[in-house]
Amino acid sequence: MIARFRTVPIHVIVWVAAVFIVVPFVYGLFGGFKTTAQLSENPLGLPSPWVTENYTDVIATGAFWRQLLNSLFIAVATTVLVVFLSAMAAFAFARFAFRGREFLFTLFAIGLMFPFAVAILPLFILLRTFGLLDNPLGVILPQAAFGLPLTIIILRTFFRSIPNEVEEAATLDGCTPFGFFWRVLLPMARPALATVSVLAIVASWNNFFLPLVVFNDPNLWTLPLGVQQFQGEYAADTAKILAYVIVSMVPALAFYAVAERQLISGLTAGATKG
Repeated sequence: MIARFRTVPIHVIVWVAAVFIVVPFVYGLFGGFKTTAQLSENPLGLPSPWVTENYTDVIATGAFWRQLLNSLFIAVATTVLVVFLSAMAAFAFARFAFRGREFLFTLFAIGLMFPFAVAILPLFILLRTFGLLDNPLGVILPQAAFGLPLTIIILRTFFRSIPNEVEEAATLDGCTPFGFFWRVLLPMARPALATVSVLAIVASWNNFFLPLVVFNDPNLWTLPLGVQQFQGEYAADTAKILAYVIVSMVPALAFYAVAERQLISGLTAGATKG
């Protein structure tokens, strides 16, 4: 009986968090079936009548699919880059002893303390200097750079949990350090690699601020920027914005649903290995 009462606060927190997540989603879902006038008159009620054109118009436009492909390309390129670089850096930090190792690792860890918005002005000047405005690389490279600290920390923790005996056995079999990294360590680190890949893809998919600064050409817009096409000078089509947001969430939700198991197993793998 006492054990049950101990879990009550946890259940309350979970339910409160669920409410804050589900209620906005449900509001946006039903709001997309209304007109903007209906949203103003009856924001919390059911649509009457149901306006399906908001969703069909979004799906039928070529702009939506172009923005979807732009988001997918940027997310995949960012993930490949950040995971590749982080894996090599984490391997060096975890398996090699060299002077200044902890200092360099601390520098990467300090990167977690600085929000992305803090660096936006110098970053914009840097991208303009190198001609990367209105260029997908102008989003991919900074996203990868800001994704390095967390990814390195996660992978380093996993790599350090691999027993030294495994590396010694690989060395006796003729493996070089890079061979051990490529042939042994990376296959063993699949759960951790899947975890950081999911985190990188979701972060890139949801990024609004950086593409807003970098892209002026509508043909390069990503999904988060697509809401701008429903905004006029003096008003916005709120109902279509809600429909657009819900439709753009579907690929991310589907991906997360598929990758959820890998994400959880990867986050707990380092703690369960001896």
